[in-house]
Amino acid sequence: MDLKLSQCFIAVDDHDKALPFYRDVLGMEVRNDVGSEGMRWVTVGPPAQPDVNIVLEPPLADPHASSADRQAVTELLAKGMLRGVIFRTGDCDETFERIRAAGGDVLQEPIDQPYGVRDCAFRDPAGNMLRFQQPRVAAGPGA
Repeated sequence: MDLKLSQCFIAVDDHDKALPFYRDVLGMEVRNDVGSEGMRWVTVGPPAQPDVNIVLEPPLADPHASSADRQAVTELLAKGMLRGVIFRTGDCDETFERIRAAGGDVLQEPIDQPYGVRDCAFRDPAGNMLRFQQPRVAAGPGA
């Protein structure tokens, strides 16, 4: 099998707040902006990965969902309990400083993790956790 990631989805409660963060702060390209049945989907992606799309979607993008389900998902999003994504970066510290300088909501400053990366974390305007990882260079023998 030859599988490649095509799309992932991130729930946002306000596209007009999320879009400047993903586009202007993270440098994503806006690839699509579609409305249907009172909902909106905005597709963004990293310029260096034209085949990878991140779809910013309503918290519960199902027009047939019950109001109780919608409320439950909205509450989880507000608490930051929905999953975000992990980005790879060539310089974790530089990425951290750029996002923090733009007003990013810091969750974790850059730190070396025991699983071989240096990473940091922020919340996007909807509360999703986004991590930014830089692979660490392993120390050679005798180092």
